Amino acid sequence: MNLVFISPNFPTYYWNFCKSLRERGVTVLGVGDAPYDDLVNETKESLVEYYRVNNLQNYDEVYRAMGFFIGKYGRIDYIESQNEFWLELEAQLREDFNIHHGLRPKKLEVMKFKSKMKDVYKKANVPTARYKVFKDDQELLDFCKEVGFPIVVKPDNGVGASFTYKLKNNKQVKEFLKNWDRNISFIAEEYIDGLVETFDGITDSQGNILICTSHVMMESIMDTVNEGGDTAFYGQIVEGSDIKEVGSRVVKAFDAKQKFFHFEFFRLGKDKAGLGKKGDLVGLEVNMRAPGAYIPDMMNYSYNANVYDIFADMLIYDRCFIEPKQQYCIGYAGRRDGLKYKHHSQQIRMKFKDQLISHEIVPDALAAAMGNQVYLLRAKNEKEIQEMIKYVLEKKDSF
Repeated sequence: MNLVFISPNFPTYYWNFCKSLRERGVTVLGVGDAPYDDLVNETKESLVEYYRVNNLQNYDEVYRAMGFFIGKYGRIDYIESQNEFWLELEAQLREDFNIHHGLRPKKLEVMKFKSKMKDVYKKANVPTARYKVFKDDQELLDFCKEVGFPIVVKPDNGVGASFTYKLKNNKQVKEFLKNWDRNISFIAEEYIDGLVETFDGITDSQGNILICTSHVMMESIMDTVNEGGDTAFYGQIVEGSDIKEVGSRVVKAFDAKQKFFHFEFFRLGKDKAGLGKKGDLVGLEVNMRAPGAYIPDMMNYSYNANVYDIFADMLIYDRCFIEPKQQYCIGYAGRRDGLKYKHHSQQIRMKFKDQLISHEIVPDALAAAMGNQVYLLRAKNEKEIQEMIKYVLEKKDSF
């Protein structure tokens, strides 16, 4: 079996996907624009060969890399990146090289365009916020009158929380319109009062969920990026929960097969006409790739398992060889450089000891959403993990 992994060096820890596949006899071939010498040793050791291009966004260069690999190793069976930014590249390569496994361009639209996701959530009987893909100033102004302030605007086809803004009044709307790049299609949505909860996991070729989890965002990622605040979230136990029941319906509606998936929902903070009661779930977005922000590793610690191995076994054997059982709530506390925290690193290590899983420095390219320094923590229940996160993120001027 031959597999091409796009940009295996970013995020750095994605070498884990390549390692698990290669250990199972897969010929793992990497294509990236980073110099070979810049790859960490784990990435180098996990690849049979690495082909460097000058620019991964230059399709002709990547196309030639694929041709080189096929000439040397034979037919390519899979293309992966587990990175939303490269999903369109993956799909086009599958189309051009007739690779049967994975999404093709025609099926990718519903995964990439936030406006098209709404219809599939509806198919799963999951409500979504009212929205408008606006083409000019007046359409956005009319939408504001219809739903009221605040509203959220973001690229209809975009990655993460980039260029996502909460607009609270007409002045902010006019400021946005003044600076809006008209070459980018934007979607406006009514604002939802609530926190984001995810549903993350892996499916087999029939769409059966092999392992899944859910994470509760304690802060708004949009606000974190725009205001430079902390990033905080934790994993909750999913067995018997409504997030698993609703998330499973969405997996089926999106026909998520042989995929790592990452779905996002709002948990309503108060009753919202047309959407539901306080505590209900509302569909937000879908991503057909592994969740970011060290969540695959958080899943590992939650289950005492290895999702990279589970993903590899799914691709090769179409099954999971263990019966995953969630045991821990894993917390993520992302600190921001420049903010003054009450407890220094040594205090955190001494207080939590074995419950502190790791302390990571985040690459600058990911720090806007993830924080500059991350503490991963482990606890038996949600209340305990929430208190641990609050301790790590407590500021010096807190009372």
